[in-house]
Amino acid sequence: MSRQSISFTKPNDEWLKAQVDNKEYSSKSELVNDLIRQARKQQVQINWIRAKLEKAENSGFTNDSKESILAQAKSLQNG
Repeated sequence: MSRQSISFTKPNDEWLKAQVDNKEYSSKSELVNDLIRQARKQQVQINWIRAKLEKAENSGFTNDSKESILAQAKSLQNG
């Protein structure tokens, strides 16, 4: 595993320390790696949704834009 040196803002560093202190993670490195894994999974989901939206737009099924469809989906999801 490669080693990196990164800097955090004070609020972010305090949050990271709190997670470790609460025994959520054994180290800040473990936490940062977990956050990166989560972001990568989210990107896969975003790419899947984007592809589905583009396919629907290109099929002539709807004239709504990606942004409009996403807004509608969020509205339905939030109740």
